[in-house]
Amino acid sequence: MLETRAPAFVLALPLALSLYACAGSTPPLASPSPAQAPASAGSMASTALQAPPPAAEPSPEEKKKADQARELQEDRAQWQKDKEAETARWTPQLHAGAKALVDKCPTGGKEAILFVMKGDHRKPGAADRDKYRHPAETLDFFGFKTTMTVLDIGPGEGWYTELLAPALFKKGQYLATSADPNGPPEERGTFYGQRFKAFLDTAPEIYGKAQTVVVDSKAPKLGKDGSLDMALIMRGVHGMVNGGTFGAWLGEINRALKPGGVLGIEEHRAPAGSDPTQTAKKGYVPEAWVISQAEAAGFKLAGKSEINANPKDTKDYPEGVWTLPPTFRLGAADHDKYAAIGESDRMTLKFVKAAAKPAK
Repeated sequence: MLETRAPAFVLALPLALSLYACAGSTPPLASPSPAQAPASAGSMASTALQAPPPAAEPSPEEKKKADQARELQEDRAQWQKDKEAETARWTPQLHAGAKALVDKCPTGGKEAILFVMKGDHRKPGAADRDKYRHPAETLDFFGFKTTMTVLDIGPGEGWYTELLAPALFKKGQYLATSADPNGPPEERGTFYGQRFKAFLDTAPEIYGKAQTVVVDSKAPKLGKDGSLDMALIMRGVHGMVNGGTFGAWLGEINRALKPGGVLGIEEHRAPAGSDPTQTAKKGYVPEAWVISQAEAAGFKLAGKSEINANPKDTKDYPEGVWTLPPTFRLGAADHDKYAAIGESDRMTLKFVKAAAKPAK
């Protein structure tokens, strides 16, 4: 029988495979499992576009600071507009009239104030307050003379400055406290200091002799020991009470006044017996409490006047004393009602620096 043989390449195939397996060559890489597969471009983009976690709710203190910053920015913007209008109002004719006002001003205290009250230098609307504030009668009650050195504490936008500075220009001296106009721009006090400085710079003919005393309202120091004839706090006590500095102010004023010097206070009057720390938040302070504080600081009450009393003032408004004119904080809401009431009911107190008690 013939022997049947397989082809040579068939016989050689098993041998070749066994030799390949023994050669130690690296086997093919396994396919990655789904969990090990690299992220696709689409999934990476999706992760990157996920919204960040919501920001933390601002605290009440942070909200308060944000509101204060916004209000300050708005007040600065309004001041710029007002300053531009006031600068334009001061024509060469008005400057000449201001100089003539000072030159012709009478030397008597009340006569001088009455004369200056008629001047065109006063800001528009300022004279509208005269019927409520009675400046000539109020200053006369305090004993104002044109030869005095007078400190105006917290002059605001200069309502009394317009009257006192011209009257004192020739023979006396007008001083006013002010925050530092070069302080931090984010501080409201700095804004007030800049505004008052710009006001004085507008008309050197009547304000050129005025001096500012830069004071930190949180820790007042006057540095004018025994040099003042008169110091005035016109509607500013409630702010000192709110800041916890009324006692410090009284001590500084007492040191700054000459023996027998006068402290004149005009202030929104709270109902008798009320808590000053609460009523001051609404702009009012009880009269008896003011007197007791001043006497404790070394002053003697020399007189009380009802020149600035207003029995129509019910003192119970949603925005405190600032509901009334001239602020009208509620805007158009019940405007006529509050206009009919007029400005607040105010105490008018005259104190004299008491003589120092002799040492035992």
